[in-house]
Amino acid sequence: MSATHGADGAWLVVIDMQVVFAGPASPWAAPGFDAAAHGLRRLLPAFAGRSVWTRYVAPHEPQGAWREYFDQWPFALVPPDDPLYGFADGLDPSGAPVVTATTFGKWGAELDAATGHADELVVAGVSTDCCVLSTVLPAADAGRRVRVVSDACAGASAADHDRALDAMRLYAPLVEVTTVDQVLDDERGPRPAA
Repeated sequence: MSATHGADGAWLVVIDMQVVFAGPASPWAAPGFDAAAHGLRRLLPAFAGRSVWTRYVAPHEPQGAWREYFDQWPFALVPPDDPLYGFADGLDPSGAPVVTATTFGKWGAELDAATGHADELVVAGVSTDCCVLSTVLPAADAGRRVRVVSDACAGASAADHDRALDAMRLYAPLVEVTTVDQVLDDERGPRPAA
């Protein structure tokens, strides 16, 4: 499938490429983070002016089931400006919009507006089996075409990454699992006939 081209084309949504998911010392580290970051860096130039980044942060005071969650993960119950929730080294939104949320899923009115209400989203980031999955499915439910870039995402483990991709494939044609090379080919557009 080909992407929509031009200024009104697909938007790249960069999910939670933060220190908390990058650092090997973090209990939430995604083992494939560096490979996902490499894929993301390849994608970014093709989406100049058409990217939005998201950040997960802990709630100030967890409510409901989040209380039990943070009982299990007290290291992450820090303020939003803590370095743990900053973007990982070498990753910078460079003026692109940033949507910050205390929820795994980032889809909602703010992300929709930040992407200019684009019909198509290209999604990269972490963790495939948590924040990526939780963002992709509601965006697809809202009628967006979503392309998940498998080699620009990373999960809590390789097996979790693969399981999440398989689950998202079930939502075709609303959701398509693709690769960096395929997205870049589509963004370049069709080649002239020989």
